[in-house]
Amino acid sequence: MEFISETISNYSEQHSEQESELLNALNRETHLKALSPRMLSGHLQGRVLSFISKLTKPKYILEIGTYTGYSALCFAEGLQSDGKLITIDPNEETNVIADKYFKQSSYSKQIELMAGDASKIIPKLNSEIDIVFIDADKRNYALYFDLVIDKVKKGGLIIADNVLWSGKVVLPENEMDEDTKAIHAFNKKVSDDKRVINLLLPVRDGLMLMIRN
Repeated sequence: MEFISETISNYSEQHSEQESELLNALNRETHLKALSPRMLSGHLQGRVLSFISKLTKPKYILEIGTYTGYSALCFAEGLQSDGKLITIDPNEETNVIADKYFKQSSYSKQIELMAGDASKIIPKLNSEIDIVFIDADKRNYALYFDLVIDKVKKGGLIIADNVLWSGKVVLPENEMDEDTKAIHAFNKKVSDDKRVINLLLPVRDGLMLMIRN
């Protein structure tokens, strides 16, 4: 998943804003109790998400794919005082961990965790979203993009995680598995869509950044 050396990654973390004690505790608990802890955004990517949020000062954030809540807490750091973050995930086990840390945070009244199918929940949400973060089932990335694109305000951001998929997106298409094909198709779809300006940033497993035109 990592595309830079561990030494450089560690140096970057040491010379970036440190994660809070709460995030550090969540990081540890995720590695102890959750399946696939590599799904956690982690320190460096978390600081990237926090930096973007603090820079844009969003009022309304939508996250598709909560996992144990690390990325949501990072995004919440930049929320306006009356802002709100909605995060959606169907996994009951990881939702329990996320909810515990949301309640311990200073953003407890601003974060709403919705358990369920994002494809059914998103159409019911209000528009004028400032930031969307897509980090859920890879085969539905294109669907989630289509569901949120008209709800994101002009100049708003859509960010998709894992768009390099451990480097498998550069394989010949006949050697790709179904998840890799889905991510590759999503990357091409976004690059061809005139409604967004996009940048594929090779941070950790790849972040696709999109500005809504």
